[in-house]
Amino acid sequence: MARLDALARHSDEPVQLTRLYLSAAHKAAAEELAGWMREAGLTVSIDALGTVVGRYESAMPGTPALLLGSHIDTVRDAGRYDGTLGVIAGLVAVEELSKRGETLPFAIEVVAFGDEEGVRFPTTLTASRALAGNFDPMVLEACDADGVSLRNALIAFGCEPTAIARVAKSREAVLAYVEVHIEQGPVLESEGLPVGVVTAINGVRRLAVVVTGEAGHAGTVPMRLRRDALTATAEMALAVERVANSLPDVVATVGRMEVFPCAVNVIPGSVQFTIDVRSPEDSQRDAATEEISRAIRKIAANRRVEVSISTTHEAPATACSTVMINALSRAINHLGFTTRTLPSGAGHDAMAIATLCPIGMLFVRCAGGISHNPRESISLQDADICVRILLDFLRNFKPI
Repeated sequence: MARLDALARHSDEPVQLTRLYLSAAHKAAAEELAGWMREAGLTVSIDALGTVVGRYESAMPGTPALLLGSHIDTVRDAGRYDGTLGVIAGLVAVEELSKRGETLPFAIEVVAFGDEEGVRFPTTLTASRALAGNFDPMVLEACDADGVSLRNALIAFGCEPTAIARVAKSREAVLAYVEVHIEQGPVLESEGLPVGVVTAINGVRRLAVVVTGEAGHAGTVPMRLRRDALTATAEMALAVERVANSLPDVVATVGRMEVFPCAVNVIPGSVQFTIDVRSPEDSQRDAATEEISRAIRKIAANRRVEVSISTTHEAPATACSTVMINALSRAINHLGFTTRTLPSGAGHDAMAIATLCPIGMLFVRCAGGISHNPRESISLQDADICVRILLDFLRNFKPI
């Protein structure tokens, strides 16, 4: 917990925690983390995308590695546990093995990615995709708000973009990947459980909806003759909520809305809004999206407005390995806790690593389910429990 507090001091802003990919704060955090890894007996490197990698060797050097990790970048005005908990929990578990002189039949690599949040550049999971062998060179030309390209930011950070291809690991070199992460939701807390095991990372589809009615004078157009785009949109937003409530394991959100002409004395003529639909099963997500679209079109027809719906982003659900789910569950049971399985509604680096090897995720209870917020909080007791579970998992892990 002291190390998590220490990492939180590395920020791009003086009064709040904001640590963007390849920033000065990211570099300072990476260097401090690398120092802790060396003190724990790990061999440390920072790869061509700024990922900190600490390797704890097995009894027979050169054996395949089990990967533990997460990310150390943040959103703006962030909490201190999202991402960093997974990195530090992995480090502390390995440090405990090192203190006791324990070596395992496999190596362990603790990895700290730097761009999971996708705040600085219009791309995300670049480092974890590279490790999995799926790096897209085109993203090097992506620029931040100041016009700095990812390529130039990497160079300024001290990385060599021409070496990115060497970041990729072969399937033979990696056994599996485990990511410890705060839940970022209220389920575990509501059920009085310190930890849970993730079954899948939700797939997502994002829609852009444009509703076109007819602007008019707020005082002169009778209610029955109006083609109000905003009241139609309000009914559509409620339909999104109704559909999501009617289907298992589906969440849907109207997150952004823009009203035109947005004047106090004008009937809204058009509205643009977004819909985010997620589920751990792609078929459920697609069914929900289709039902939402039908409901929106019916509302538009009833209210005599025009509507267009387009998909702006789509990512498939990522299933966690059954073997990893069972192994983490056994570790939880060994410590006397009940295993609770649940999906992850948020995306994680594990999504990218899943193309390389089996993945598993351990969720840790967070206060109020609050995340991406300075009030993000976990207890000392739960942090201790998650590391003990991780240690039990490591000591009993059988390579897949």
